[in-house]
Amino acid sequence: MTPRALALPLLLLPLACRASDAGPAPGVWTPLFNGRDLAGWTPKIRGHSPGDNFADTFRVEDGLLSVRYDGYGGRFEDRFGHLFYDVPFSRYRLRVEYRFVGEQLPDGPGWAWRNSGVMLHGQTPESMRLDQEFPVSIEAQLLGGDGTNPRPTANLCTPGTNVVMDEALVLRHCVDSSSESYHGDRWVSVELVVLGGEGIEHIVEGASALRYQAPQLDERDADARRLLADAGLLLTGGTISLQSESHPIDFRRVEIQVLP
Repeated sequence: MTPRALALPLLLLPLACRASDAGPAPGVWTPLFNGRDLAGWTPKIRGHSPGDNFADTFRVEDGLLSVRYDGYGGRFEDRFGHLFYDVPFSRYRLRVEYRFVGEQLPDGPGWAWRNSGVMLHGQTPESMRLDQEFPVSIEAQLLGGDGTNPRPTANLCTPGTNVVMDEALVLRHCVDSSSESYHGDRWVSVELVVLGGEGIEHIVEGASALRYQAPQLDERDADARRLLADAGLLLTGGTISLQSESHPIDFRRVEIQVLP
């Protein structure tokens, strides 16, 4: 155990952003996406103000919540985007079903091929800088396979954050899960069990794939340091958002069970 990890209980303070009294009732699985429109969600795309859904990036088609780039003129130009649910949460189970489709924009980063994510314990879109690429958050990274090589999904990435695993503070940006690889355009089910500041578990197709504890802000990150002025180090709640990273993706289920 590192000295930093030993000191965690003394350093961690509650995050100011708590779960709202509005929204889904505890203990009931509730859809966050109504299948008709983006009511209850706010887009934030790099270079654009919150609420500006540039080029109709996030849309509803055939009952699916889809991320598309047909209005980008063939160039992604690092316009990373996120679609934020308007109510923050702290302790909950979140289920999403996703599939990758089509082709990535040609100038999208190589690592972003069949790559998206669900951001947990995130900052609000209004608190992001105009040109900020990713919200400070905990990311459950969603990946698709290339048909041959292993490529697990529901990995952990940490924009502006850190976590604790095996009683040690993890400073690297991404940690692979133990999930299988899912190739082609098939639907994949991921469940995320989020217990405030205690810990988070990633479950893929019913099998536990990754666990970690004490999600917290990373004092090395400039955007995280801005948030520290109004919150403690420990992340006990925040926004949920879905990513746009240059490869088209569909979501057919986004539902939550708030835990008492």
